[in-house]
Amino acid sequence: MKKLNEMSNEELWQLFPIILTEHKSYWKDWYNEEVEILKSILSSSIKFYHFGSTAIEGIWAKPIIDIIIAVNEVNEIKKCADTLQKQGYIIMSSSDYRISLNKGYTESGFAEKVFHLHIRLNNDIDELYFRDYLNANSKIAQEYEKLKLLLWKKYEHNRDAYTDEKTDFVKKYTLLAKNSFYVSTIPPFKNY
Repeated sequence: MKKLNEMSNEELWQLFPIILTEHKSYWKDWYNEEVEILKSILSSSIKFYHFGSTAIEGIWAKPIIDIIIAVNEVNEIKKCADTLQKQGYIIMSSSDYRISLNKGYTESGFAEKVFHLHIRLNNDIDELYFRDYLNANSKIAQEYEKLKLLLWKKYEHNRDAYTDEKTDFVKKYTLLAKNSFYVSTIPPFKNY
């Protein structure tokens, strides 16, 4: 059996198809449990945020918990990623200012709980505008759900295309949120 790091994107997409499911209340518990683990191994100055569709009330989502790990300094990004790798998290992508890791992907498919960790600077967290805007505007959240359901089967085995097709919607409402939802204040992001 091939190891995950030996597989092509196409092989990974077959093993880990896009799966959407109705919103589950326990996703918040999964987030909180994982954050407690992260707090025990990372610096106390780090902030954690639940984002993505599992953090938007009432909409269908991939059952993957997305967590932003917000750090204060650029040099903390790699240091944090190194610590997480030693704990079994796997790097998915990396740049100077962002590193994404995962947990819950196995050679035989998804584990029961799957997490995507996104390490970045604490001023690089625009996803939280989108999350909070949709949580405050259920009609827009339902439009987003409808779009996701429409794209699901079409791109079940192509994560990049699935994400690309949602980009305009996400950008539109992120910008709207930044320009109107948090008018001239520092947003008081919540943890969902």
